[in-house]
Amino acid sequence: MKSLPLLRTFIRENASTFVSMLLLVVVPVVVSSTVAVVLYNYEDLLQGLSVWEMLLYFAAISITMALALTPTTFIALISGFYIGWSGFAGIVVSYGIAALIGYSIAQLVDHGKMMSFLNRFDKARALMQELRSESWSLIFLTRISPVLPFALMNFVLSLLQIDKRKFFLASIVGMLPRTLFFFWVGTQARDVVQALQNPDSGRGGQILMVALIVISIGGLYFLFDRALKRALRKAAAKSE
Repeated sequence: MKSLPLLRTFIRENASTFVSMLLLVVVPVVVSSTVAVVLYNYEDLLQGLSVWEMLLYFAAISITMALALTPTTFIALISGFYIGWSGFAGIVVSYGIAALIGYSIAQLVDHGKMMSFLNRFDKARALMQELRSESWSLIFLTRISPVLPFALMNFVLSLLQIDKRKFFLASIVGMLPRTLFFFWVGTQARDVVQALQNPDSGRGGQILMVALIVISIGGLYFLFDRALKRALRKAAAKSE
């Protein structure tokens, strides 16, 4: 029962953070569905872009992905369909920029409140320190998963106050496998609706997605388990 007042305090002090996290899950689904309808009705909207128009497109999607307006998988599919391989490098860089923007926004929203709350407890503080020391692996494993929302993970990972350059590079590297796959699916589609409705591209695509999910879940479990054990050992040694 003693934990109930503590839980209420935790929720009350971090209400804005939790609301933001919820919106980062719900909003992309709504907006991407709307954009899909627009692209279906105006299928030539993004075709034949000039260099400057393509740069404007990359800038726009960096912002929409950072604000959780468009899912990263959705962007990879439509970009592959409309732009082709000439735009792949721009998409990869846009993902990294979107990650940094999302990271910065999350810090502005949270103001370090959640970490300050967790730092009141020795074991929680020790665990956060261990996870921060494993930040490259942590970012990579969250990014490689096709089911963990990109914008939500920006928010969660920002709470650990990870170095921004490491966050940028690890985000790009982690997202590269699934970005490459979904971009390729987009290039193979006959129309944009096919690309959005059948993003797994058959059995081979399904196997790849399952493999990425298993690697992500298994790796995160191992990482958290190791970090927790080290944190508990350090906390026990400190209390002796």
